[in-house]
Amino acid sequence: MAEQNEKVGTLPACNHLAFAGAGWISRLWWVPILALAMALRFYHLTSAAIWGDEGSSLLLSEYALGDLWFHAAHDVHPPLYFFMLRGWIELFGDSIGSIRGMSAVPGVIAVGLGVWLTRLLSTRRAAVLAGILLALLPTAVRYSQEVRMYSLLGVWLLGATLALAYWVRQPQRARYLAVYVLLMSAGFYTHYFTALCVLVHWAYLGVLWRERLLARPAWWSANVAIVVLYLPWLPSLLDLVQHVEQLKVGGDIGWEEPVGLSSLPSMLWQFVIQDDGEDVWPPLFWLVPSLLVAVVVGMAWRDRERHRPATLLALFLLLPMLLVYGVSFISPVFIERYLTVYALALPILIALAVDRRPWLGAALFVLFVGIELVGLKNTYTVDEQDQLNVPVAFVNRNYQEDDRIVLSDMMWYLSYVYYDQTDAQLQLYTPPKSDGTPTRPNAYGFGTLVDQDGGRIYLDQLSALPAETRRVWLISSNEAPDEFAPLPQGWRELSRQDGGGARARLFVLCNVPSALPEGCR
Repeated sequence: MAEQNEKVGTLPACNHLAFAGAGWISRLWWVPILALAMALRFYHLTSAAIWGDEGSSLLLSEYALGDLWFHAAHDVHPPLYFFMLRGWIELFGDSIGSIRGMSAVPGVIAVGLGVWLTRLLSTRRAAVLAGILLALLPTAVRYSQEVRMYSLLGVWLLGATLALAYWVRQPQRARYLAVYVLLMSAGFYTHYFTALCVLVHWAYLGVLWRERLLARPAWWSANVAIVVLYLPWLPSLLDLVQHVEQLKVGGDIGWEEPVGLSSLPSMLWQFVIQDDGEDVWPPLFWLVPSLLVAVVVGMAWRDRERHRPATLLALFLLLPMLLVYGVSFISPVFIERYLTVYALALPILIALAVDRRPWLGAALFVLFVGIELVGLKNTYTVDEQDQLNVPVAFVNRNYQEDDRIVLSDMMWYLSYVYYDQTDAQLQLYTPPKSDGTPTRPNAYGFGTLVDQDGGRIYLDQLSALPAETRRVWLISSNEAPDEFAPLPQGWRELSRQDGGGARARLFVLCNVPSALPEGCR
């Protein structure tokens, strides 16, 4: 009997332990979501070769801090990401896994912030659903695997929006605005399209006009503080604006395709399947984006909650996209990577819709997940044998001392540098136009990374190579026309290797004044 009582006496303790364990599990519901986000962002992280934009990030991060500030001021992006990348490389090295990890980690953090924001605005179920959809979002995965600033921007702007949402609920808490100031300032030092987020936040507070938040001195003080923190960079921005024509000449801006009626649905397809949708059955091309927009607008239209959470998210998604779309009729800048941070609101809105209408929402959830899985398949589809590193590795294996390496285009140059293992001085082919106009880059845009060494890097004519040159590697597009044509007399091709849209060709010069090189006999 005593033994039975002893056993019975242990039951409350066991139940208490079981409840405590369940409490821990309940509180850590977000961990599997972040694990999923991390797995998807680190999966195939190193499969795709470094491309031109990534190469420019790496070249810029190599400068000393003062020089980095100067060259970033001449580039088309502010300097914070490049400062952070420099520090990251000093700590973790410059392997492709390391440098892309600098984007994958913020990508995971952005998912966590999205979950946090959803939980603040809605239920835990909505937050779980939003976390799953955010983890799977192809555009977020894609730009969490690039050596660029887009996933980091997601951390700043989602974090700032979260701080704003807290302040709206407790306007007397100045610390929320202090966090907001720091995050928005970081956003401005990371990408100029942070200005769109400012418009979103002001528009949102305008919707909440009954709360009179726009009239609060604390809000105006916060915005003044952001401007003050940005003042050190303002002269660089104004200088860049004054040299827009130089950026256009260098091809750093103005290369984008003009927008049309189909550009909006095409952008939404880019977000969810990493494809512009041009090959999708035409009725479906219009139907799916229309359905997504209808869900977003419907959520905002029926939003009757005091703090209008769905309205905030709808503004975050639609206002930047529509503004950039409108501006692009004047100067095209309607580019997916510039807007991918604002696409993070789409999965959250879908999650809110599913949470509020479970039976109908279940079908929407399955549809959206299915589309995202197609997008992930597209994101991870990489032909490792058709990458730029393949022809560069071919050159590295077959390079001989005193060989010359000449590249036809700045974009090839920027990415080639990362893989180059030779001791050659890479040169950029800059032949004058038929009317004599020079094609050398200027000191703005990507040109700022090489202009100071232009005397050694630029090559206006192949015939200007030193007379003692025996072998030359030409790196160009593998599509016609040949950027190097016509070649000088006496050049004989020995070998070639394609990959990543590029072609590496080895030529032996059979017109040298001394003994004929091997391959000419």
